[in-house]
Amino acid sequence: MTISVVLVGVGGQGILLASEIVAQAAVAAGFDVKTNEVHGMAQRGGSVIAQIRYGKHVFSPLVPKHTAKVLGSLERIECLRYFDYLADDGLAVISNQKIIPVTSSTGGTPYPEIDEKILSQYFSKPVYLDVISIASELGNTKAANTILLGAMSTSLDLPETSWFEAVRRSVKKQFIDINIAAFQKGREMANKLF
Repeated sequence: MTISVVLVGVGGQGILLASEIVAQAAVAAGFDVKTNEVHGMAQRGGSVIAQIRYGKHVFSPLVPKHTAKVLGSLERIECLRYFDYLADDGLAVISNQKIIPVTSSTGGTPYPEIDEKILSQYFSKPVYLDVISIASELGNTKAANTILLGAMSTSLDLPETSWFEAVRRSVKKQFIDINIAAFQKGREMANKLF
């Protein structure tokens, strides 16, 4: 069986690093892994999507619609842009962070206000987290993506040791400890919700 994971956000949030950590965790657990990222205007705050698939044998990196076991979103609106990738019983882990696009900040289009009630119309299992505040408490807001991964990991069949190995392989040495702490915090928070 192939497991599909989708990560979304906007440029600069660390989606590609988060994707690398998921892929490395799956490799550490002994799985075949394929990944795909789309980040056209990412450096200008544009939408970013990363797809990760792992299993005994994986033939394509592209996640078919309605099949992802987990959707992780580092920006609250981006989860709605890609909600149709998630399986009906899949877990959606959503940051409440707002990144106002230029079209909204210049008065062109208002930024939609969404909350947990609205998200529950789209997702059967949403986990809504304030990852920026949690990362601030840990001392580094750039660890928000790893908090999201920790929460997502509760629905993935990868051992915790594989995740730690993936963090060690993927981040600079001076950031390993903060990222492992962030991962554990995200995992702990998600476990409390289920």
